[in-house]
Amino acid sequence: MSDLLRSAMSARLAKLPADLPPHNDEEDEEETDSLGPLPGSGMGPPAMPFTSPQSSKAKKLPNLAFAPISAGSFFNDAAQVAVQARSLDCRVYYTPPKFADREGTVMVCHHGAGYSGLSFACFAKEVGELSGGECGVLAIDARRHGKTTAMDAVDDSDLSIGVLVEDLVGVLQTVFPDPAVAPTLVFVGHSMGGAVVVRACPILIKEKYRVAGVAVLDVVEGSAIEALPHMHSLLNARPDGFDSVEEAIEWHVSTNTIRNSTSARISIPSIIVYQSEGRVHAYRWRTPLRSTAEYWSSWFTSLSSTFLSTPAARLLVLAGADRLDRELMIGQMQGKFQMVVVPGVGHMLHEDDPTRLAQILVEFWKRNERVTMGVKKVGEL
Repeated sequence: MSDLLRSAMSARLAKLPADLPPHNDEEDEEETDSLGPLPGSGMGPPAMPFTSPQSSKAKKLPNLAFAPISAGSFFNDAAQVAVQARSLDCRVYYTPPKFADREGTVMVCHHGAGYSGLSFACFAKEVGELSGGECGVLAIDARRHGKTTAMDAVDDSDLSIGVLVEDLVGVLQTVFPDPAVAPTLVFVGHSMGGAVVVRACPILIKEKYRVAGVAVLDVVEGSAIEALPHMHSLLNARPDGFDSVEEAIEWHVSTNTIRNSTSARISIPSIIVYQSEGRVHAYRWRTPLRSTAEYWSSWFTSLSSTFLSTPAARLLVLAGADRLDRELMIGQMQGKFQMVVVPGVGHMLHEDDPTRLAQILVEFWKRNERVTMGVKKVGEL
């Protein structure tokens, strides 16, 4: 559960093309947000109050210690995937497994509200190293996030849970169109993304995709629902914008919103957008969290029951000993899922300690994908 919520409570991608068409995103000025030669490259509240700068304030010079870092050595490829059925041009980041098609396994990662697929960059690299390349990682940018854009000026403002689930299903059916030869999938969802993956999982299983498990990162339905009435007042602690990309990165690190500066220097450039030097702030949030408020309830309502009924192995990873709601507590006593608490991290645990999370997820994958036929999987009914 997030620090914000706690405070309130007291084109198939067997191999993506090496040369991708450039973005016509002149206003972003994100030359450093790239994967080597490739283009372009929720709820994540502050850990402490912040007073929004005033227009009269002198502009802060960029701190080069927080300069953006290319994600080129963290993912193999990046591409825009046209999902015609969803009218989305979806940005994906992909490191394929060394074994092709159904012999391989891919961890499908969905970020939280306000963030992007690049929040899994350091995690992706760790997974590749720990699994010896046997596990690939596919991270997506959700609609209205990162580099995902709407096609033909279609309204993409709807972030309700059903829409986000259909988007994820559509992306995977485009990336891996034939379930018979698709790799085994392990779903990993952070906060809002956890709500998406637990609902997408049974749909894809029904479509004959092989799913080894689903992992939810740092969200518990009970705590989330109880905290929602306090969200707006707590979001006032966030700045309205930043004078530079470096300032945005520094703010996330200095407030402990992200405790790993390397990860922040990779992921943060994708969640802000350049507007103009004439504004109070040259950079604004790409997806202001306050603008998503009408969808918060849909994300978290029935999350626990949906997670517990997911027809695959289940894993809940928490940052700190957050209390479970009644359904999860009963489910844990019945052995319906595995739970791991990671110490020393905040809500962005996959960025704060990507090595530890990769160890947990690779172990989860080995236990539930590489089991002898007939052996019950962890968390399986």
